[in-house]
Amino acid sequence: MKKADIEAFYENLAAAMPDPKGELNYVNSYTLLVAVVLSAQATDIGVNKATGPLFKKVKTPKAMVALGEANLKNYIKSIGLFNTKAKNVIKLSQMLLDDFGGKVPEDRDGLQKLPGVGRKTANVVLNIAFGAPTIAVDTHLFRLGNRTGIAPGKTPLEVEKNFEKATPEKFMQHAHHWLILHGRYVCKARKPDCPSCVVRGQCGYKAKILA
Repeated sequence: MKKADIEAFYENLAAAMPDPKGELNYVNSYTLLVAVVLSAQATDIGVNKATGPLFKKVKTPKAMVALGEANLKNYIKSIGLFNTKAKNVIKLSQMLLDDFGGKVPEDRDGLQKLPGVGRKTANVVLNIAFGAPTIAVDTHLFRLGNRTGIAPGKTPLEVEKNFEKATPEKFMQHAHHWLILHGRYVCKARKPDCPSCVVRGQCGYKAKILA
């Protein structure tokens, strides 16, 4: 995608979504971290249903460790892979207490030391909790990067790096949210809604439907 088209691409997304926000519910940086860990291979709606009652009771790593793995499973059993996720949440909570003074680290390396936290999760937390200009590549962003031609790549990391190169600095703060919401609701996997797409003029998708 050409530089002028990239500028217009983001300007159009910004006009359509002037104040984009993630759809996971949370009350602080710790509960955000837990929510993002739980959201792997699960929908935000499904995670929110489980964490609504959980986050009324648990808002800190100390409270989570006190809750315990078995009780945590009862809260999150409707979420896919809940057994593994419960283990990871208890372990990462204990590690936060032991190694980080009970606080969520504000750097990618620190976050990725936590059980269940990969690069994508770390990038989401850094962006939402700490305002870092990161781009977390999930299935939606991977599809968008390749389909539109703005950030093609064979791996999530390659797409992430290409998004970072392509995205003008002034758009970096909200780029992740614009892209994920656009991929979730407009540029869908099976049937992209090209007629209502605000970036169809810049998109390089050869099979786009404009009728």
